[in-house]
Amino acid sequence: MIQGTGSDVGKSLVVAALARAFANRGLKVAPFKPQNMSNNAAVTAEGGEIGRAQALQARAARLSPSVDMNPVLLKPQGAAGSQVIVQGEVIGQALARDYQSWKPRLMPRVLKSFARLRSRADLVLIEGAGSAAEVNLRAGDIANMGFARAVDAPVVLVGDIDRGGVIAQLVGCQAVIEPSDAALIKGFIVNKFRGDPSLFEDGMAFVARRTGWRALGLLPFFADAARLPAEDAFGLRGQNASGQGGVKIAVPLLPNIANFDDLDPLKAEPGVSVIFIPPGAPLPGDARLVILPGSKATIADLMAFRAEGWHIDLAAHLRRGGRVLGVCGGYQMLGRSIADPFGVEGRRGHTEGLGLLDVATVLGAQKKLSQTRGECVAEGAPFDGYEMHMGETTGPDCARPALRFDDGRLDGAVSRDGLVSGVYVHGLFTREQQRAVWLRRLEVEPSSLRYEAQIDETLDALAEHIADHVDLDQLLELAR
Repeated sequence: MIQGTGSDVGKSLVVAALARAFANRGLKVAPFKPQNMSNNAAVTAEGGEIGRAQALQARAARLSPSVDMNPVLLKPQGAAGSQVIVQGEVIGQALARDYQSWKPRLMPRVLKSFARLRSRADLVLIEGAGSAAEVNLRAGDIANMGFARAVDAPVVLVGDIDRGGVIAQLVGCQAVIEPSDAALIKGFIVNKFRGDPSLFEDGMAFVARRTGWRALGLLPFFADAARLPAEDAFGLRGQNASGQGGVKIAVPLLPNIANFDDLDPLKAEPGVSVIFIPPGAPLPGDARLVILPGSKATIADLMAFRAEGWHIDLAAHLRRGGRVLGVCGGYQMLGRSIADPFGVEGRRGHTEGLGLLDVATVLGAQKKLSQTRGECVAEGAPFDGYEMHMGETTGPDCARPALRFDDGRLDGAVSRDGLVSGVYVHGLFTREQQRAVWLRRLEVEPSSLRYEAQIDETLDALAEHIADHVDLDQLLELAR
């Protein structure tokens, strides 16, 4: 089990790296995360949802994603608490304090998912959540030491030297957790190192001597990790722009932004700069396209959008001839109204939309989850993606759909002047042909980028990276 001294120390990336490295050795490897909290999710073939990181780890292990790989997924919804998803299906909503009482009845289902994975794999790589030192949440824990204790899994602790204080992170973790939990930790990895590794040899030795844990590796910073889908929005907060110049695409950084990896293929294009606009900053006047991304709390994010004055910027953007695309929750915001008769996002009610598309949305209790493929209506370019939404959108502009699925269904809406589009499909830009359509609409010539191939090339490079700096044989010895 790979646990961390905190959030964003690189646990997900380490598991993905190990999954590909051990799969390359011929082992049947399966990733597993008992409990995840993220609004970046993926849809599995059986029609369930799991954390995006576990889908990437499955790909690294050369497996199809399964709901058993992430049996409990918490999707924050602002004041409404978190949507609780168990083995791929929504079972309810809970506030943080209330959720603590749910854990004892969730543990049996978590253990069943783990048992199914273990029966089919030579090696299961388990990822913890947050910090191993969250002693305030230890009672009933199913994400870190509570789960490791339940299955008697040896633990490797990952610390992040890039944020500073890694010696205190590691030694301090041992100091605050119960001795019986600390005994499960067999080794540690220091991640995101920059510079001359000889300068930290004494630091590694100090931690090993002070804790009694094996020093399993000093892992240098892996810059190409930016090419891989991120687990959550934590890293977006300090991210300004990506790309190498050229046409500017602006994305408002909404409080409940979800599935923002939709934008990764565009970020990888050399002729494009994708800029996340933080609260307090205006939408840039020189943007050619504004994308309203997915949201886990559409109505709350719509209110935040207006509070920032971005609706005024968006109107000016359209007057200048700019384009707008809404994806899923962003699509719903572009319509005339959003009704929530069942209180899906909190209080029941009816909210005025941005009015840029002549459509209206009614949020429903049933979530639509499916993998999809098809083509765009105008140019016929193919796409692969997935649907993940609660709600139905109808109205006159749906008579000009943006997409057509292989089964004949239509999706999305386009304004009369063609400048505003909305779709429910996530992952729209992954296929080269579909991405080329959108780039040419912005008068950008598409590059030769093969995005899916780039993901696998990056995972192979990541596997080589960890094999060069972490003792994989010792890890296997610990697992045995």
